[in-house]
Amino acid sequence: MMTVAAVIPHWNRRVLLETLIASLRSQTRPLDEVIVVDNGSTDDSAAWAENAGARVVRLEKNLGFAAAVNRGIDSARTGWVAILNNDVTLAPDWLEKLLATAENAGAWFATGKILRTADPSMIDGTFDEISRGACACRCGSGKPDSPVWNRPRRIRFAPMTAALFQRETFTRVGMLDESFGSYLEDVDFGIRCARAGLDGIYEPAAVALHRGSATLGEWNSDTVRLISRNQCLLAFKHFQGQARWPIVAGQLLWGAVALRHGKGVAYFRGKLSGLRFPRAARLEHPGTNRDTLRAIFEASERDILELERQTGFSWYWRAYFWLQRR
Repeated sequence: MMTVAAVIPHWNRRVLLETLIASLRSQTRPLDEVIVVDNGSTDDSAAWAENAGARVVRLEKNLGFAAAVNRGIDSARTGWVAILNNDVTLAPDWLEKLLATAENAGAWFATGKILRTADPSMIDGTFDEISRGACACRCGSGKPDSPVWNRPRRIRFAPMTAALFQRETFTRVGMLDESFGSYLEDVDFGIRCARAGLDGIYEPAAVALHRGSATLGEWNSDTVRLISRNQCLLAFKHFQGQARWPIVAGQLLWGAVALRHGKGVAYFRGKLSGLRFPRAARLEHPGTNRDTLRAIFEASERDILELERQTGFSWYWRAYFWLQRR
């Protein structure tokens, strides 16, 4: 019988943890272990989690999402690991459905449909894709739930908001890259999985609710700065030798989105930080076949285009694909 541990990176906001732990206790397929990795919380989150029966890994300071997840995976003793944001709430059959689908499909990882807590008729996320512009797409985010998102499918990238992974996956491709800190570390991991030929499954019947940006807030300056920086890291690691125009267009358009939200300064600070990042941390297996990576990015971009056609183009993707035709 397969065993499953939940790994929950956490920093303050104990109330979020309380809601998530309650939904874990209600699972029709109980977890074998719950691991809370506390990123140096200044409230009583760690003590509360221990009293609630979780095993707590205490970090002295906030090392970011990637480092916390890695510490949790290192301490897990199970065949599967569910990585969960602290601001998600899982439907009672989330784990049962996701695990059964993953095992039946022989998938290395699995994710389900994630809806917005404030309005469950809206998609928060499903699976991820990435464009040739080195910008990730959280497929379905901000769109109404519809039959398009009710179709199970093979996937390349699973957002680590709420996802299930075989523990062996991390042995095969390595742990999360802690250079990213927080944001896009799961996309980087997904690219490495795709490069290694490890794919996953999307199971829409496994439903979770997500508050989204509950710790820092939506369009927080630090969030924009980190995403902007980490887009550079993705490009440096995986996009060397790829066509330059899509990367220029994708990054500039994302900057325009940041400007529309009043976060232009944070965007430019992130890009400067990314460009200055130590060169040794930029390169990911320089010998990797660039044609293999190009095929992955082209296929992923085609899927973004098809999904946008089916569900309505966002401003960003309409502009991006228009520029690709110039």
